[in-house]
Amino acid sequence: MPLYYYKALSKDGKKISGTIDVLSVAQVREVLVKQGLYPVIITAGGEQKNVLDMFKGLFEKSVDLKDLIFFTKQLSVLLKAGVPLLQALELLVEQTEGQLSTIVIHLKDAIKEGKSLAEGLSQYPKIFSNTYIQLVKAGEASGKLETILDRLTLYIERTESLRKKIRGALVMPAIQLSIALGVVVLMLIVVIPGISETFSSMKIELPFATRFLMSLSTFFLNYYLFIVAGIGIITASFIAWKTSDAGSRVWDRLILKVPVAGYFARMNAVVQFSSTLGMLMEGGVNLAEALTIVATIVKNKILVDKLQQARDSIIKQGKIAQYLKETQMFPAVAIYLIKTGEESGTLPDMLLQVGSYYDAEVTEYADGLVEKLSPIMTIVMGAIVGVIVMAVAGPMMNMTQVVGELR
Repeated sequence: MPLYYYKALSKDGKKISGTIDVLSVAQVREVLVKQGLYPVIITAGGEQKNVLDMFKGLFEKSVDLKDLIFFTKQLSVLLKAGVPLLQALELLVEQTEGQLSTIVIHLKDAIKEGKSLAEGLSQYPKIFSNTYIQLVKAGEASGKLETILDRLTLYIERTESLRKKIRGALVMPAIQLSIALGVVVLMLIVVIPGISETFSSMKIELPFATRFLMSLSTFFLNYYLFIVAGIGIITASFIAWKTSDAGSRVWDRLILKVPVAGYFARMNAVVQFSSTLGMLMEGGVNLAEALTIVATIVKNKILVDKLQQARDSIIKQGKIAQYLKETQMFPAVAIYLIKTGEESGTLPDMLLQVGSYYDAEVTEYADGLVEKLSPIMTIVMGAIVGVIVMAVAGPMMNMTQVVGELR
C-alpha cells in the first residue's frame, strides 16, 4: 500500500502530523476521522511537498552499510523460518527506522502490486548495487532467495572488512606523517619566533640546523597567506584533474606501479571479481551477464579495461582461465584453481574459494604492514621532533655558558 503523509487538527485544535500506510487518500481521511482528527494536508509518500516535512527529511536517518547488512540478514532469517516474503517485509517495517523503513514499505507495496523484490530494489540504485539486485533476481528465479541473501550478507561484511583493512594500512602512515608535519609547523610558527630574537641579540654562532629553522620560520610567518593559497590551489587542481577521465586513468596507472598500493589494487580486484562472479554464477546468472556486472565493480579503470577485454574474449571463446591469465592481474595459484574449476564443472565454487583465499591473504598482508610501519613511523616522528629540539636546545646551552662566563 502507498505511504501517505498527513497533517491534521485534533478536536482541541492541536496540530498533528504523521504517516499512514493505506490504499488511497479517501482511506487516509476515513482513518483520521475515526481517530477524531480533521485532515488538513495529505500527500503521497513520493510527493511530499510540505516545506516542514522536507526539512524533517534532512534529519531522517539514512541507510548505511550496517542497515543494509541488518536488512539482508533479517530478511534471510525470516524467509528461512518459512515466513512469506510479503509478511516478512511487513515485520521488517516495525524493526527498521528512518529511510530504510520507508524503503521497506515501498518494497512491500511493490510486492502487493505483483512486482518482484528485485524490481522494487532497483528503484534504489544508490543503496542496492547492481550486484545485489541481480543476485536477488537470481534467487527469486531459482527459489533460493534465502540462500542468496545469506551469501550477500557474508559478501557485504567481507567486502567492508577488506576495504577497512586496506584503507587502514594505507591511511595510518599518512596520518602519522601528517601529525609529524603538524608538530613541525606548530614549532615553526609558535616556538621558533619566540627564541629567534633571543638568539639574535646574544651574537653567538648558531649551527646550520638552527639557522635553517629560523629562516624557515620567518618565511612561514611572512608568506603564510601565499602558502595556504598555494596549497589550496594545488589541492583543488589535483582533485579536478584526478576526477577527470584522463587524469583518473593516469592516476590509476601510477597507483598500480607503486609497490604497496599496486598490490592492494590488484588483489582487491581479484577478490571482488572472484567472489562476485562465483556468487552470480552460483545464483543462476548466465556467464555473459555475470561478467558484465563484475567488470564494472572494480574501481581502478586500468584494471576495468583489462577485465572488459577478458570478458569479450571469454564470451566468444568460453575459456575463462586462459583470458584471465592474459590480464596479468591474477596470481598463478588463482589461475590454476579457476582452470581446475572450469574443467571439473565446479567453477562457481572454485571462484568463491579463490575470493576467500585472497581475501584472507590481503587481510594478513595489511595487518603485517601496519605492524611494520607503525614503529617505523614512530621513529620517523621522533627523529623529526628530535632534530628540531636539538636545533633549539644546542644554542640554548651555548647561550647559558656565555651568560655564565660573563658573570
